[in-house]
Amino acid sequence: MEQVTSNVVVQPVDKAKIRGIWKVALILFLITVIEYAFAFTMDAGMLRTVIFVGLTIVKAWFIVSEFMHLGHEVKGLIYSIILPMVFILWLIVALVNMEGAAIKDARGIVDVEQPATEHVGGEEH
Repeated sequence: MEQVTSNVVVQPVDKAKIRGIWKVALILFLITVIEYAFAFTMDAGMLRTVIFVGLTIVKAWFIVSEFMHLGHEVKGLIYSIILPMVFILWLIVALVNMEGAAIKDARGIVDVEQPATEHVGGEEH
């Protein structure tokens, strides 16, 4: 037996939604271009790492907000998702930092050595 569906309705194109998607895609593209510019113009270091992490968080926010529709939800739901994630990320960073410090301590690695103080003229000041 053949089943016929006759209640299919074609929705008209919503130009505002399409424009919104292109706007978000353009913003993500521009952020990526900025990341590439920093990657090829800056020396590796803490500043470049902080810039990359910051821009990655901005891109993640746009993706979650628009494509996962979290930006269109009530604030209580947004906070119930974002705040635990922030605390979990903080916990991961804190534990990695503590573990790294413990490994450095166990191996006797010192980050910055204090220079020996020299006494001028043989007198202590």
